[in-house]
Amino acid sequence: MTITVGDRIPSATLKTMGANGPEDVSTDDLFKGKTVALFAVPGAFTPTCSAKHLPGYVANAEALAAKGVDTIVCLSVNDAFVMDAWGKDQNTGDKVLMLADGSADLTRALGLDKDASAAGMGIRSQRFSMVIEDGVLKSLDIDPPGQFWATSAEAMLERL
Repeated sequence: MTITVGDRIPSATLKTMGANGPEDVSTDDLFKGKTVALFAVPGAFTPTCSAKHLPGYVANAEALAAKGVDTIVCLSVNDAFVMDAWGKDQNTGDKVLMLADGSADLTRALGLDKDASAAGMGIRSQRFSMVIEDGVLKSLDIDPPGQFWATSAEAMLERL
């Protein structure tokens, strides 16, 4: 079942790259007392994700902050090493927190996973974006397969 507006984000442990290697990030800590713009991509380094999705959030980080967003999170069912390399490749700096959901624990708990095994990619995330306030889902947008707009930074700015 897919999470709905008003629900609390499930507790999960994600990974990010720290100075000494992968570090745990608790969703409970990440979302507590903050407004977070989280967007998820089917895969790091994939064409649409690299050409449009992540760059849009990097380019619009200041505008999102001006609308009250404390943290921008990019989530993917990849490992922390891949997410770190992708963030460096895309020059995210401190504008976007790159988080790995390596086993799709959070993605599955949200009900936003998809089986991409036919394409050789296993379980992945749907392309979605959400605004979370103090751990509670305030908005959720999901792009239909093969499409990109509803989950873009520009679309999120229009809704905030």
